[in-house]
Amino acid sequence: MQQLSIRARAFQQAIATFITTRRDEKLKNEAEDSPAAAKYDYAMWLEDAARRVAQIQGATHAAKATHSSSGGSSLYIRPDDLPKRKEIGSHSLGSHFAVDVVGNAAALDVFKFLKTTVDNKTLLAWAEAGDPDFKAALSPDAQQAQSWITAFAGLVTSRENFNSHALMKQLYWLTGDEPTDDSHYSLLQPLFSSALAHTVHASIQESRFGEQNALARQAFRKRQPYDQEYQDYKGLAVRKLGGTKPQNVSQLNSERGGVNYLLSSLPPQWRSQRKPPVFNRDTVMTAFFKGVDAASVVRKLAGFLKKDPPPTLETREYRQELEQELASALVNFEAGVKDALPAGWSVAPTCHLALCEQLWLDPERAAHDEDFRKAYEWGDWPDEVAQRFANHLNAALRQAGLTAVADTEYTHWVRQVLLSVAWPVPRRRRAERSAGNE
Repeated sequence: MQQLSIRARAFQQAIATFITTRRDEKLKNEAEDSPAAAKYDYAMWLEDAARRVAQIQGATHAAKATHSSSGGSSLYIRPDDLPKRKEIGSHSLGSHFAVDVVGNAAALDVFKFLKTTVDNKTLLAWAEAGDPDFKAALSPDAQQAQSWITAFAGLVTSRENFNSHALMKQLYWLTGDEPTDDSHYSLLQPLFSSALAHTVHASIQESRFGEQNALARQAFRKRQPYDQEYQDYKGLAVRKLGGTKPQNVSQLNSERGGVNYLLSSLPPQWRSQRKPPVFNRDTVMTAFFKGVDAASVVRKLAGFLKKDPPPTLETREYRQELEQELASALVNFEAGVKDALPAGWSVAPTCHLALCEQLWLDPERAAHDEDFRKAYEWGDWPDEVAQRFANHLNAALRQAGLTAVADTEYTHWVRQVLLSVAWPVPRRRRAERSAGNE
């Protein structure tokens, strides 16, 4: 019998460990000498695996990912062999990519076997290279070993004949002038790249659930410095492939649970560089009433009331219209602050706003601040915000020349603005009942 080298014995040990583990998973209650366990004999299992590997095919582009009933060919093309383009695609993966497998799901254990690593490379890679130590580990019979290693390497051998299918949606668009020349067409729907999708999925999973990002988020919540990189993907969508049987699409799709991420392709939402007026001040009301929207409404309201209009329906409707404009401006002001600043901004040492205004404009802070949450749920902050609004509106009207405003107007403004402030539903209902009883 041929004496195995140390490296060949390492191959043999890796193969034997896989077969034993597979047997233990499948035959938990069977004796080692049972008939069912016989097929997990080293040589017998390898012979069966070499036969079944023909039932599956290595792929980088899985046809059934486009449509589960597609009868077209899946492709195995090394990313290094693809044309180089400036856009991100399968060619960007280089030599580091995950091989997918399509075909009979019952033979996927052969693929798992070929993914076993020895010397930092998979058995599949060693089979492709025709490694002599791998051959020696497979069988002492050189001819049989060569037959098996050829069968295993055939998993990723490119097929000579390829078939498309209507459900693969391989749509071509004429971009040139000659419809009889194939080079004058552009492909609108390329084949789904399972290799690229798997790489993207791994990157996003690490970003969402990885330890480094978890530490970064923890530091952010605790307002602590963090000097490492932080990654995030905004506006993600998920497309599930394969339904309850993702393995019917491909092996890698099964490993992802059918989850395939779609990156956001929305246009950018431009934001003003102007910072919200919430820092280094005691209240935002002064800034709000100096804003273009609120100041314009105040001027119109003051000018209208100075004319001492008659108490008619027309007068009441116009006054209510102006009040609604002012309430809408307040809601837009609130939304602008919440959109421009991250949750928890009110804990900054430069924030001197009264607690009621912090609760109004930074409600998401309640998710991580227990005292703040209690104040939000049980405090009287909506009433306090409304009172501050009323005081500043009266002051603005007096400055505009309407000197007669006093407590009656103050009470009216408080009631009008209460329902425009974001606050808990029970309080909203209470205010609605109070307003209805006027």
